[in-house]
Amino acid sequence: MTSIAATIAKELNVRDHQVQQALTLLAEGNTVPFIARYRKEATGGLDDAQLRHIEERNTYLVELAERKDAVIASIEEQGKLTDELRREILAADSKARVEDLYLPYKKRRKTKADIAREAGLEALERQLVEDPAVDPEAAAQDYLSEGFPDAKAALEGARAILVDRFATDADLVGEVRDRVFRDGSLRAGVVEGKEAEGAKYADYFEFSEPFASLPSHRILALFRGEAEGVLTLDFDPGEDAIYEGMIARAFDLPDSEWVRKAVRWGWRTKLQVSANLDIRVRLREKAEEGALEVFTTNLRDVLLAAPAGQRATLALDPGYRNGVKCAVVDGTGKVLATTIVYPHQPQNRWDAAREELAKLSAEHGVELIAIGNGTASRESEKLAGEVADLIAQAGGKRPTPVVVSESGASVYSASEIAAEEFPDMDVSLRSAVSIARRLQDPLAELVKVDPKAIGVGQYQHDVNQTALARALDGVVEDAVNSVGVDVNTASAPLLERVAGLSGTVAKNIVAYRDEHGSLTTRKELGKVPRLGPKAFEQAAGFLRIQGGKNPLDGSAVHPEAYPVVERVAAATGLTTEQLIGNTAVLSKLRPADFADEHFGVPTVTDILAELDKPGRDPRPEFKTATFKEGVTEVKDLKPGMILEGTVTNVAAFGAFVDVGVHQDGLVHVSAMANRFVSDPHEVVRSGEVVKVKVMDVDVARKRIGLSLRLDDEPGAPRGAKQPQRGAKQPQRGAKQGRGRGERREAKGSMADALKRAGFGN
Repeated sequence: MTSIAATIAKELNVRDHQVQQALTLLAEGNTVPFIARYRKEATGGLDDAQLRHIEERNTYLVELAERKDAVIASIEEQGKLTDELRREILAADSKARVEDLYLPYKKRRKTKADIAREAGLEALERQLVEDPAVDPEAAAQDYLSEGFPDAKAALEGARAILVDRFATDADLVGEVRDRVFRDGSLRAGVVEGKEAEGAKYADYFEFSEPFASLPSHRILALFRGEAEGVLTLDFDPGEDAIYEGMIARAFDLPDSEWVRKAVRWGWRTKLQVSANLDIRVRLREKAEEGALEVFTTNLRDVLLAAPAGQRATLALDPGYRNGVKCAVVDGTGKVLATTIVYPHQPQNRWDAAREELAKLSAEHGVELIAIGNGTASRESEKLAGEVADLIAQAGGKRPTPVVVSESGASVYSASEIAAEEFPDMDVSLRSAVSIARRLQDPLAELVKVDPKAIGVGQYQHDVNQTALARALDGVVEDAVNSVGVDVNTASAPLLERVAGLSGTVAKNIVAYRDEHGSLTTRKELGKVPRLGPKAFEQAAGFLRIQGGKNPLDGSAVHPEAYPVVERVAAATGLTTEQLIGNTAVLSKLRPADFADEHFGVPTVTDILAELDKPGRDPRPEFKTATFKEGVTEVKDLKPGMILEGTVTNVAAFGAFVDVGVHQDGLVHVSAMANRFVSDPHEVVRSGEVVKVKVMDVDVARKRIGLSLRLDDEPGAPRGAKQPQRGAKQPQRGAKQGRGRGERREAKGSMADALKRAGFGN
């Protein structure tokens, strides 16, 4: 563990001791959220992202160590292990390096080089390399044998032996791979006859970009185009002579015609093929890493979006022929009423729908009207507005209409979770309930949906699904525990995401609640079946009991630290109740005065902050976008318009914004700020309300180009105001080897960038 800890510590730029402690805590069964929040002294304050990196890298490095042991044992069994080789294997920092070192000793099917060696042709190969003046044809006459009956066959056998030396030299193979990745380019072209069918890949029909600068979304688009049979990909390493020179220098080979031809043959048939396969793997890994980063960041933003709170809500799941599915839920999410109205074509029962929904709203004291953002959304938003106006005209408080993303609602409605919650409710009405609840509390509702169905990913079906699921589960767990969960109102799916709780225990908590009523203390959790001491330790700090016997049970203070609060209370002469929220007193206290051997300054600091604002929700304040009146379709948009919208997705190349026309617009990264933006997440996040200017509109293709720079002029070069990173920042364009479409990216249509990325096609 010490060696692994040192490696990871160097990667994170932290102390070895911090990583060792984290690994020990993880090995003992502690969860990442628990360690990050309640074991800061042990880890030196490592956060959840660092802890997850430690967890993942530890798994990789343990597997690497096991593979090293297996390789060393195999080579030793063959009697070929030297001290130097052992040192090289033990020093290898990747699985690829270990396999390169193992290659000459790996059991394999007999190759042409092996057959040539058995025929004694190694002596011929050595003679041709050591004496460049020798005549190869004449020298080969002395090595003819069965299987190698003439000089040509003998020379091919000698060449096979030399090439095999190239292909199994770990240092050379590694250097060639690195050089190809650094200097090579990926070229793409269109498969003949696929121009029309693959029109969405048009910007890749003549394309080239260096491997090293390809962004993740572009790699995945190119690979998808290849998989669909539209694009051909060529992995161009660069000048052959460079690599042939590397081979010759690595083996100190003489300059003879036979050697030159052998080197050329070895490069083209072995090393180049191997390098190209490695490049494909590297690009895939790079692309998946980038896609996972985008997905996890967006998911975190969506899960931690501002909750509207415990307010009675009417939800509209829009539709035309099949009607608008409606549900009313109270402040706790309990369903009060459901109905289906038919205000739109072909039935056009607008007045009846308006009156029925107004009656429902008045009857149940509706404060919010949640409208799903799918088909017929803007028409249903207009209906919601008229319903709200009717309530206000009758003397009631006008409900606030809010457009809500319905991504994943249909997935939830058909899930086992929904069936358990609403066994007698029609599937279509379950979606409306989900829309209402996700407005009240996005986190509590979205945990019921497979994260991949929430619609914040980038090429999510093109990445490793196991890695994707693991990463997204980590994001959900961290989000839930950062907010905390009310143990008396949370659903089983939400409780299941609390650190230390399994699905079974979560269901047992709900069952206990149903049988015995609301829990009044955290200690009572010990009575829940299968919720043992370890689970209690991990979960207790994240479970809240509001209005219970102990006010600390409604905070993030862990029960194990209650004695610290008691000492603070004694020192100030106040009760715990008097301490909570007492900023005047708490701001004057020194954490070091209350630290001891169990609870250090970091933990005490957290405790005092929590006492000041107990159970503080880290999510932002709730606010909504106001769509422009009369702008309901793409054709209504005009360049120069300034609109309000909601960020629906953030990709590596920009952000998509819903401005209320059933088609998201794209703010390209070059139009996000008056400075260089390397990552769109620096500027916006999913769920954020922003103001944008319409830059260009393509009604036929439903392409909308937007800018966050409200002083931009429509029709101006798109990248004109995108500052460069610095004096040495390379210009984007032909000199970097990009294709025609990429050279237009900085100044072409933002809508084209959307198409180029493969979205909306």
